[in-house]
Amino acid sequence: MSNNNDKKDNFRDGGTNASNTARRKRGKYGFSRKRKPRMYGALDLGTNNCRLLIARPIGQGFRVVASFSRIVRLGEGLAESGKLSDEAMDRTISALSICSEKLKSFEVVKTRNIATEACRRAENCEEFLTRIDQETGLGFEAISSSEEARLALKGCQILLLEDASYALVFDIGGGSTEVIWARKNETEKEVAGFEILDVLSLPLGVVTLAEECGNYEINSDCYQKMVSDISDQLPAFCERNGIRQKIAENDVQMLGTSGTVTTLGAVHLGLSHYNRSLIDGLDLTFNELDCATRKLTELDFQGRSEMPCIGDERAELVIPGCAILEAICKAWPVGQLRVADRGLREGMLLELMINDGVPVVGNPAANCRHDNGSDQIGEINTGTGLQQ
Repeated sequence: MSNNNDKKDNFRDGGTNASNTARRKRGKYGFSRKRKPRMYGALDLGTNNCRLLIARPIGQGFRVVASFSRIVRLGEGLAESGKLSDEAMDRTISALSICSEKLKSFEVVKTRNIATEACRRAENCEEFLTRIDQETGLGFEAISSSEEARLALKGCQILLLEDASYALVFDIGGGSTEVIWARKNETEKEVAGFEILDVLSLPLGVVTLAEECGNYEINSDCYQKMVSDISDQLPAFCERNGIRQKIAENDVQMLGTSGTVTTLGAVHLGLSHYNRSLIDGLDLTFNELDCATRKLTELDFQGRSEMPCIGDERAELVIPGCAILEAICKAWPVGQLRVADRGLREGMLLELMINDGVPVVGNPAANCRHDNGSDQIGEINTGTGLQQ
């Protein structure tokens, strides 16, 4: 695993200064104080990254006012030892201490803090979560794979189209991959009218597969083995849901939320730097995905690290992600994938706001905003598209 970027943080303030007092304006009877917007936070502790979003409701969605991301490699060595290492926990506590300060500085009223696959698998998970609480004041919960899938769908399902009754939604993470089979709910009880029918959680993600290969250079044989290993775990899920039949009826759409698909989107567009407004909601044909994948797999580690939007930390992890994606596309030949640069954290934010009585449904696709003339749900570019 590359250590070059371990201390690199990605933090952005979207034009909101938490220390500023609310602006005052003179009214008929003197100065009045503008009511401060309520802030909400979502913190996702994954196998590879620690990622925070802070947002406020606006219109039917929300505006991200700050974000923070740091590579912590929490799951490093977990497959071998079954435990979170002291070094990994120390790195994570350091990042979470920054998150805690950011939440305080923006006066966040409600937050949800979740841990996913690495903590689910670790023997010392509870001990670690207790330490987080004691040292940072942040209360964390290790969520189930089904809850992870539910939040991921909630965060991105507004991107699903109305013209297909079924949806395959997948989230390629650092330690696991969740595949969701959903159906349009005619009762419209769910956001965007989709409900989960089944979830497949694979304990294989970009970090775990990269560690299995053991080096930066993933050759063709190793790549094909990864594709094969993933492919072997998909048929039962496919058969019990009759997915192939629905695809043959042209009644299935596919949506992907992960650093893998956002990176491939950026490669396809030939971006010199990552731009969320061009990626979130982007539609890619399977042929376009194949071409972008080949551009990456034909390069060595150094060549990939020099590509825009990738860098050292992605140069290794993007190849296992491509293998997972290839297995998914081969199993279910929908023909087109919609890219989502959103997921768990956005799902948590929406749920926190809805539970607080705020009538939000979600933000439209970032790359469609210039078409609808609306700026009420604009966001800052919240990172480099690295979801894992």
